Amino acid sequence: MFSQSYFGYGLILSGTFIMLNERRRLPLPPGPRKFPFIGQLLAMPSEFPGHQFEKMGKELNTDILHLNVAGTSYVILNSFEAASDLLEKRSSIYSSRRATFSHGWDGIGTSLQCSMGTTGGRIGDYFKKFPQADTAKHDSQILKGNRIFLNNILHNPTDYRKHIRNMTGSIIISVTYGIDTKSEGDPYIEIAEKALDVFMNALNPSTFVVDSLPWLKYIPDWFPGAAFKRKAKEWRKLYENMATIPFEVTKNGMFKGTARNSFVLNSLQRLFEDGESVGYTEDTVRETAASMYEAGTDTVFTGLLSFILAMVCFPEYQVKAQEELDKVIGPGRLPDFTDKNSLPYCTAIMHEVMRWQTIGPVGVIHFIHVEDEYRGYRIPKDSTVIPNAWAILHDEEMYPDPYRFNPDRWIKDGKINPDVRDTTAGFGFGRRICPGRFLAQSVMFLTIATMLTAFEITKAIDDHGNVIEPTAEYISSLQNRPAPFMCTIKPRSEQLSRLIQEGFEHFGR
Repeated sequence: MFSQSYFGYGLILSGTFIMLNERRRLPLPPGPRKFPFIGQLLAMPSEFPGHQFEKMGKELNTDILHLNVAGTSYVILNSFEAASDLLEKRSSIYSSRRATFSHGWDGIGTSLQCSMGTTGGRIGDYFKKFPQADTAKHDSQILKGNRIFLNNILHNPTDYRKHIRNMTGSIIISVTYGIDTKSEGDPYIEIAEKALDVFMNALNPSTFVVDSLPWLKYIPDWFPGAAFKRKAKEWRKLYENMATIPFEVTKNGMFKGTARNSFVLNSLQRLFEDGESVGYTEDTVRETAASMYEAGTDTVFTGLLSFILAMVCFPEYQVKAQEELDKVIGPGRLPDFTDKNSLPYCTAIMHEVMRWQTIGPVGVIHFIHVEDEYRGYRIPKDSTVIPNAWAILHDEEMYPDPYRFNPDRWIKDGKINPDVRDTTAGFGFGRRICPGRFLAQSVMFLTIATMLTAFEITKAIDDHGNVIEPTAEYISSLQNRPAPFMCTIKPRSEQLSRLIQEGFEHFGR
């Protein structure tokens, strides 16, 4: 009996060894030329990574790439099929995030780790408890931010970028913390914006060399070239202010009975009523709330800038949307969320904006701690896995003529075409999909519908009456954002101007 048990264990161990050995002999996915010591470092894009990875895949005739960058393994997924197969169907092993110096080793600490899911499943599972149904509970807060925004555009249209930024910040803070913000110089938005700069820098893989050469983290702070360690410590304070200050305001308001409906208030109330059975802690709520600002503001800000640019460059689609709005809404009011199902063309414009100039070109990055196999290729252990949302949303088979802005592609028989895959890929995959996507889409839809109802968005005119052509240039960063451009935004009628002012007086005071 004893010998049979050992024989059985031996078979299992032998089988496991053979399987692992066979897997190690599998080829890596295709990739560009390698060089000694640095691997494929020279092929790693320094700008527009989504575009460059897409081009690289087409040149190599593959939708899955592998790059070894100075010893760090990267796997890039250029198709929806590959991303879905690995990040959705095998999410149990593909849902971590690579810990980099800039968000975990000696700098911002647990805040960014929590927000990006490296603390495990609890924060990710809890964050997903803010679904589409919960977003609808905050429609009035979104509507208020929208009406204030329209009034700001009416009176100072040239500062549209600032107005969009203030609107997105105020809505996210209101929904998250139940705090009303000022239209100018709000302290909560200022705290959050400083921290957001930290967040965007910390997530950029090229921010610190130490992320590719991790042994550098052990050098002392005073050592030449160790500025990254000092910078990370400065960042930590900014991020902690963002996570803690508004959270404590809402928490204190809860005890006093003055806190307004919000994500934090509802979460804390459940926590204090049910205790540990809810499956999260106060720290979980605090870090999740901070993550909502990071995830929400830049996504909506960037998307709405692309929307305005598209309306300037492709006015024929603005006309189509306004025909729909005039028919459904009429001249006597502004759109609200009850109109969404009746405005498919506005929804089509929203989807096309998010597809045409994909907001997050390389999606939400994943990490795999174990070795895996896919389509006969070896996926190395400890690989950073990048879903290329840009390539996925520019798939010629799903989106013919993909580099052209064309909202008509989403419409069939006067409704949204269910056969066209929506833009969810831009929000990530699997357990790391952005849970704030419904909130972001709600804000974008309402802004698009109300702006097209109330305003004409056209090319700017200089002092001599000449049309100023927009450059339509984009800035490469973690997000695909339009460079500053000029445009003209004017109310479509005096009646609509009055409606905007009435809406502001009702919601904004």
